[in-house]
Amino acid sequence: MNPHAAVHHTRVDGIPTLFVQAAGPMRAGLVFRVGIADETLGRAGLTHLVEHLALYRQGVADYHYNGATKAAFTHFHVEGAEHEIAAYLTGVCASLTDLPMDRLETEKEILRTEESRRDLGLLPLWRYGAQGYGLVSYPEWGVRNANAQDVWQWAQSWFTADNAVLWIAGEHIPAGLSLKLPAGDRRPMPSVTSALPATPAYFSDGTGGVLLDAVVADTTAAWLYSAVLERELTRALRQQGGYSYTAASDFTSRRDGYALVTAVADSLPAKQDAVLGGFVDVLAGFQAGRIAQADLDAVRGRVDGALAAPDAAVRRLPGLAEDLLAGRPLRTAGELSAELSAVTPADLHRVAVEAAGTALLQVPGGHRADWAGYTPAPVDSPYAVTGRRFAARDSDTVLVVGADGVSLTGRATDASERAVTVHYRACAAVLSWPDGGRRLVGTDGLTVEVEPGLYGIDAHTMAALDAAVPPQAVVHLPRRQPQAAAPRPRTAAATSGPAPARRTWGQRIGIFLLLSLAALLAFVALAWTVGGAGDPETGAGEYAILTCVLWAAVAGVGWPAVSMLRRPRKG
Repeated sequence: MNPHAAVHHTRVDGIPTLFVQAAGPMRAGLVFRVGIADETLGRAGLTHLVEHLALYRQGVADYHYNGATKAAFTHFHVEGAEHEIAAYLTGVCASLTDLPMDRLETEKEILRTEESRRDLGLLPLWRYGAQGYGLVSYPEWGVRNANAQDVWQWAQSWFTADNAVLWIAGEHIPAGLSLKLPAGDRRPMPSVTSALPATPAYFSDGTGGVLLDAVVADTTAAWLYSAVLERELTRALRQQGGYSYTAASDFTSRRDGYALVTAVADSLPAKQDAVLGGFVDVLAGFQAGRIAQADLDAVRGRVDGALAAPDAAVRRLPGLAEDLLAGRPLRTAGELSAELSAVTPADLHRVAVEAAGTALLQVPGGHRADWAGYTPAPVDSPYAVTGRRFAARDSDTVLVVGADGVSLTGRATDASERAVTVHYRACAAVLSWPDGGRRLVGTDGLTVEVEPGLYGIDAHTMAALDAAVPPQAVVHLPRRQPQAAAPRPRTAAATSGPAPARRTWGQRIGIFLLLSLAALLAFVALAWTVGGAGDPETGAGEYAILTCVLWAAVAGVGWPAVSMLRRPRKG
């Protein structure tokens, strides 16, 4: 197979098609410019649901096929004999125009099962918020309430002939291929949002290692920078320090002129400080220009070798299809090789400086990174709305329900006022439970929990709140378990809770009784200490023993009371 085989451009049933002459099993794929980032949080999962429904009629086959829903693209791919390729692609297009809606509820359950096993990374949420590319960090809440009309409209709007690219690798384009899809528009790439007022930034979450992502220009130098970064992280944190088992990086083109460089280093709890320090040191070294020519040559040779592999032209086809859908020029393998050869350590240094300016760092819970020049990512809002105030029954928290939004206010541990606010107009989702609980998620990723029982909110106020939120953002969820009355979401707001709870009356009475008993015992002990030695019937040994016993009793009762006074309040 020729790794530099030409990519031919043609059309099949009006769909742009990329074809590479290749021996062996035929491979093909149909790519659509639609993904998770095109959805809203309240309707998240529609694209994935369409993908599952479109594949249902394929059944169990002897050839390999599958689908994948990504942030901005949806892929249907297949490998097999010519007639199997034709049957698969024809069947997918037929299903997209006539989805098996009798299968809707079953596929919803399958998606929820799949979601329960998925690890939702937090970096996209903190960088982009609860919209666009940030939605990959969230559950597919929209699947639960989606009806046949919702799914059909989504498929008709996005899965069209004008929003698709076909790619094929084989001896020829298979006979009998029929791709009948509705006409539509070529959709632009998703808008890029931001939930970070300043970068480089960091947030603290979890008990694992260190994660980082950075937005850089989508260049060959940035591609090589990611590979060199992995090499140096592995050397510093695994081979030399012995702190991490996995130290890796990745490069993902966003197909809009920019790419995301991600890096991760895992850690045991006892090694978290060392991993964080070593991770930051590697980044600082690259920013200072300490990039070895030998490391660049090593990764360049590996990448160049992959481009020269026999199946390189075929493996590049799905990415080329995405480039074509995004309106990007298609580069040949020869052009890529020439760009690789021209990259110098100075080019990688420029990428490192660019990455440092846009970096977002996730550090283990309880750790900070401001000492390394990273700004804490916002966990609260700059102000609260005005409106009716409802004080929590067992804490200093106050919920404010206004005409334009809701705020949760309280005092932080440093006694400063803080607020988390979600405006109705910027409400990405409203989780609604039958017991009256609501969770409002703002497009910036911050959340406000509205629990009528906790705050004593009247029915009229709740009705006004429900009427004010966007109806398309409401997600109706099933009944909660009693202990789950106020779940803590995995969002920025999860670390921005207001002030701790006040002590209950029972706790206060207990402290008062303990202090009173301690005072009484202290009076008796003091009287005995002063007068006991003069008692002619008490020997010196007995006097010393009784004195120690009395003062020990004072300490035994008084210390718990003092500890309860000093202990941070639960919340």
